[in-house]
Amino acid sequence: MPGAAQTFSPPSRFHAGSLAVVKNYFQRREFSFTLRDDVYVRYQSFNSPQELEKEMQKMNPYKIDVGAVYSHRPSQRNTVHMGAFHAQEKELVFDIDMTDYNDVRRCCSSAEICSKCWILMTIAIRVIDRALMEDFGVKHRLWVYSGRRGVHCWVCDDSVRKWSSAMRAATVEYLTLVKGGSETVKKVNLTDPIHPFISNSLSLVEPYFEQYALVGQDILGSSESWEKVVALVPEYILWLLLREFPKKHDSIQRWELLKKKMEKCKPCHAEWEIMLQYCFPRLDINVSRGVSHLLKSPFSVHPKTGRVSVPIDLRKLDQFDPFAVPTISCLCSELDMAHEEEDGEKENEAEPEPRRRTRDYKKTSLAPYVRVFEQFVEEMDKSRKGELLKRSDLQGDF
Repeated sequence: MPGAAQTFSPPSRFHAGSLAVVKNYFQRREFSFTLRDDVYVRYQSFNSPQELEKEMQKMNPYKIDVGAVYSHRPSQRNTVHMGAFHAQEKELVFDIDMTDYNDVRRCCSSAEICSKCWILMTIAIRVIDRALMEDFGVKHRLWVYSGRRGVHCWVCDDSVRKWSSAMRAATVEYLTLVKGGSETVKKVNLTDPIHPFISNSLSLVEPYFEQYALVGQDILGSSESWEKVVALVPEYILWLLLREFPKKHDSIQRWELLKKKMEKCKPCHAEWEIMLQYCFPRLDINVSRGVSHLLKSPFSVHPKTGRVSVPIDLRKLDQFDPFAVPTISCLCSELDMAHEEEDGEKENEAEPEPRRRTRDYKKTSLAPYVRVFEQFVEEMDKSRKGELLKRSDLQGDF
């Protein structure tokens, strides 16, 4: 939509493509534009966020992807010696897509989502975010709604951005419990002793399991659905459950029966394995592993839904509604109404254009999401200044 980039862009220092704003490497950051008719323009770079904004207004891209920080400016890659141009660092990113859960969803399929299956994204954020903070010591994580059927996570700590592909792949492997393709029946296999990551994750999954699996998906509601579940338990328990399940009234009663039977065959962990297979996060290792991999910029507009890819406030995670986020048409309407109210005010008419443009998004439903992003960047800036001060004190450089 012409002019949308100018109207709704947050202030320049908060441009999504410049997540690590303090470092002076914006010029070596790759940006990619997807234009009309799926024309894909890669390896673009800019001298400043303002120059990027002008190019967005000129090109009017349908989608903006953010890539790595390279050894040279991406736009000048053809002017350097072969092999000299390479990706040096990038945020560690995670892409969690609802289509990867199709085997454990009954409410929706493919790109469709609803409030029943969105719980899976809430669980994924809780599990992965806890592990990043407590197991890896990560501080700066930005979670973003993709605009359609999933969520992205940007890990922006200085040390993490320098991780190799091998370290990124190892992190995804650590965070992965559900393994196997469509032909694999049992995708989670636990052994003693249970790793702390698994027990900590179970404590986060369990509060959502009844709401998601037993009520929302009704996984034990019919013989067709419960046969998939009992296939995950030991065979001698399986036949007992198949005989007694029809006597129970609903999924909740049948789950209580399953748990009772499982208590008699410890150290089997089938109860936990079922919970994890149905609810545990499913990560795309290829997105996270590649340092040069591109990921859609926060605040992009999804071309299929019109929804803005907004940051998620983790303090209000359970209340986040993907259907309530602003759409581009809604934002334009809100802005038109705000400008109509200002038309008769002379002081606003005389106000300098740059100042009015900066404040435009604050007049719309996008404002609280921009504030989440601002707080994230401010916290990262504060942390980096603290680290610099600490180093200065240690070196006696006053």
